[in-house]
Amino acid sequence: MKGFTGEFLGTFVLTLFGCASVACAVLFGEYVSIFQIGMVWGIGVTLAVYLTRYLSCAHLNPAVSVAMVVAGRMHIRKLPAYLAAQFLGALLAGFVLYLLFSPSIAHYEAVNDIVRGTAGSVDTARMFGEFYPNPGDASVAVVSLPLAMAAEAFGTFLLALFIFCLTEGCNVGRPSEPLQPLFIGLTVSSIIFFIAPLTQAGLNPARDAGPRLVAYLMGWQQAALPDAVGGWFWVYILAPVAGATLSAICFRYFLEPLLLAKKKEEKQCCRK
Repeated sequence: MKGFTGEFLGTFVLTLFGCASVACAVLFGEYVSIFQIGMVWGIGVTLAVYLTRYLSCAHLNPAVSVAMVVAGRMHIRKLPAYLAAQFLGALLAGFVLYLLFSPSIAHYEAVNDIVRGTAGSVDTARMFGEFYPNPGDASVAVVSLPLAMAAEAFGTFLLALFIFCLTEGCNVGRPSEPLQPLFIGLTVSSIIFFIAPLTQAGLNPARDAGPRLVAYLMGWQQAALPDAVGGWFWVYILAPVAGATLSAICFRYFLEPLLLAKKKEEKQCCRK
């Protein structure tokens, strides 16, 4: 129950803060650059980790939880509860976001002649789930399904790798424990800066699936899905899990042994 509560609450917070920044950018023009939105996402992640890391391990991301199991840092028996909590937390965040902004969304749609559920309603649906190419940069971004999958997988690979390196005890160069959530948040922001123009930078299957389901149920229907070939699943669910899993394998069988050897070498030098 402690782990479930932590993952539920933390995923709710980071999804709510992050999606709200996109909603404010779309509806009110409050954020005018990916840098600003990316920083809000990073702050949301940082606060969510600080809030919940002593309740759970503060994975707050199904891809990260799977990676922790693969890397041997979490027992697989905990995985179902973590995944359920993450998806439910993101789903609740999507509903809260819709309740708060529903009148503003309706007004925005009326002013801009957007019919919810049509292809044009992607402009508002992107406040909930991600799309490729990013609707905000569709005029310049050319993104195929394979490229979108590669971008999401690579971004999540980097995220998981930084989480391992920032928190693993064998890395003597890691920041102190009180600062680790801050650096994880900065990692998220940094990845968003260059992935978001392509795919909106999901990096988190729960963050995408929960709010996207809300959009689907609240009238966007098929417009809440990025294409007709299941791209939302391949790009925003499967690719992040694959990227994080590969990162766990690389860390466990390549990078961690090197860090352990380096730590052992430094201890021997100190004794001399």
